[in-house]
Amino acid sequence: MNIFQYFRKKGINTLPSSFYGKIAEWESWYNGNVKRFTFYRVYTGRGCYSRCKRHSLGMAKKVCEDMADLLLNERVTIVLDDQRTDAFVRQILQDNHFDTLGNEYQERKACSGTVAYVPCIEDLQSGLLGEVTGGRIKINYVTAKNIFPVSWENGKIQEVIFAFPKTYCTKRYLHLQHHKVGGDGNYRIENTVLLVTAGSTCGQELTEEEWQEVPIFAGLPEEIETGSAEPQFVIDRLNMVNNADMEDEENPMGISLFANSIDILRKIDTEYDSYANEFGLGRKRIFVAPEMLTDENGNKVFDENDTVFYSLPEETLKDTNPIYEVNMELRTEQHSKALNDDLNYLSMKCGFGTERYKFEKGTVATATQVISENSDMYRSLCKHEIVLQSALEELIRIIIRLGITLGEPLKEDVEVTINFDDSIIEDKEAERQRDRQDVSMGAMGVDEYRAKWFGETLEQARKNLPVQNNVME
Repeated sequence: MNIFQYFRKKGINTLPSSFYGKIAEWESWYNGNVKRFTFYRVYTGRGCYSRCKRHSLGMAKKVCEDMADLLLNERVTIVLDDQRTDAFVRQILQDNHFDTLGNEYQERKACSGTVAYVPCIEDLQSGLLGEVTGGRIKINYVTAKNIFPVSWENGKIQEVIFAFPKTYCTKRYLHLQHHKVGGDGNYRIENTVLLVTAGSTCGQELTEEEWQEVPIFAGLPEEIETGSAEPQFVIDRLNMVNNADMEDEENPMGISLFANSIDILRKIDTEYDSYANEFGLGRKRIFVAPEMLTDENGNKVFDENDTVFYSLPEETLKDTNPIYEVNMELRTEQHSKALNDDLNYLSMKCGFGTERYKFEKGTVATATQVISENSDMYRSLCKHEIVLQSALEELIRIIIRLGITLGEPLKEDVEVTINFDDSIIEDKEAERQRDRQDVSMGAMGVDEYRAKWFGETLEQARKNLPVQNNVME
């Protein structure tokens, strides 16, 4: 039984399995192992086939890496206008390795179109009256293949099931976490654990008593009342219309960055495979008559491990010459032109504009030039940042609500400021120098300068001004 059969058995409606087949196809290109393409057979003309592995430039992963690095890198700053709340959120993000996993899951988002962040309270401790007395906030990261929307409106997922595969003592389990809205309008989280059987994606459903006996699920309740009308999950997707699922035009899941560039990826790898084979098939050969291989005493004249020399039957020799050279001409220029043309197409289709990538000296080079605010790449980044900013703000507010549940004195209606990295648009050092000149001539306040370049709010910058002024004096 697969997961979709289980959902039907439980009366749960989600997206069709065909869409998750698309996700699997995108991931196969990202991983460089595409069915009926990466491995192929060549007919040898002697009644048999030779099995070959296609050389690949790995451009599916490359475009995902580049988009992730542009969207969420070390220059992106998140600032909250309350110092205590800001310090608390920073610590939670640090404890959950968001500085590295955040970028990693932006790359996975570019691959599969959608990821999710699911904060929760682990090791929850409660008092005699049921009040929360302790615990720690953990962020679970989920990829598209384990996200199953149940209800949505205007592209926003309202109810969803997350699948968390786990292994313990060689047994495989699937933890299903169903976020649903109860009759009171508040969110309820229902947990189910399945024992995965051989040859299936799920199997026997365990009762709460049964899964409590498995150490990795100890303490996992069957149901959690969040007491909040706000969801305790964040869906992060690329800001692109999903045209992969023709059965459902309102599919709330995103699509891969290269979903509409599969044909180009296929052509690039076909050309690169031909380019690589050109050197193998075009090696120099020296054909030698049999009598030339030994001297008059029968001793070998040529090194038998030397692959340049090749012995042919005497009647097949060219113009009765006992030894002659065959030097195949390499078509490197034609291959390079074809690859560069298709790299431009791929770059354009993925939102980077043209000439982002260039094939030279057998490898792909990435352009590092500064782009303008009118370029295709800048507009594409701004479009994706709209969704990413909303997702990051939602994540921060969930962390704050969970912190308040744990008794932390946090400000719930805090103002969140997210500054994305725009250094690719303009030289940051040149911009900073201009701002210094504006401060010196009175066109910009010192507090504005601090807020912009020190990652502070205006309120924090103003508080730090006296210290800064003393240093300057």
